[in-house]
Amino acid sequence: MKNIIFIAPPAAGKGTQSDLLVKKYGYVHISTGDLLRDEVNRKSELGIKIADIMSSGEFVSDEIVTELLKNRLTQNDTNNGFILDGYPRNIAQANTLDALLNELDKKVDAVLYLEMDSTIAMHRALGRITCSNCSRGYNKYEEKLKPLKEGYCDDCGGELISRSDDNESTFKVRFDAYIENTQPILEFYREKGILNIIDNSGTPDNTFALIESVIK
Repeated sequence: MKNIIFIAPPAAGKGTQSDLLVKKYGYVHISTGDLLRDEVNRKSELGIKIADIMSSGEFVSDEIVTELLKNRLTQNDTNNGFILDGYPRNIAQANTLDALLNELDKKVDAVLYLEMDSTIAMHRALGRITCSNCSRGYNKYEEKLKPLKEGYCDDCGGELISRSDDNESTFKVRFDAYIENTQPILEFYREKGILNIIDNSGTPDNTFALIESVIK
């Protein structure tokens, strides 16, 4: 299978599409945020260092993120196809990733950018609700993403909550900043000939069908 980088603005449904790929094709979903949290939860020496950095409000260095990413990519399950989520975020990280993958004799086959209008993205964001227990995501405005029982998770029965920062003004700031900061990354991968723009304005099923046409 093709190894993928997912790039998407806030509320574009990147997590939903990643879950569909994992379930249908057996992809390994690698989120740098999850790698950091897992290391902290393990209470390793590095995890304690990461916890101290995060608690002080500072950013975790690229060196630490790269170390965690390298450890994850050396595991055998990534040989059958992986999705990179949340990395790279800038050109320096993109170059670091290239060097790391070359070292591991791996490569990225396709970069998928989920393109969507800010108005649609904001509607999705304001409807976003998450299980307070298992973190499964839902959306109260989209039929296919609504929970079976209003206010409660289908999987564990946990209470569903909204993000405190999901409002129109904060969303617009996050969305515009993301688009501006992402353009250099898109150009980087366009020049490599592996950038694929996915029309994400339709239903999740429509988006998934477009993604399948690329990975196949």
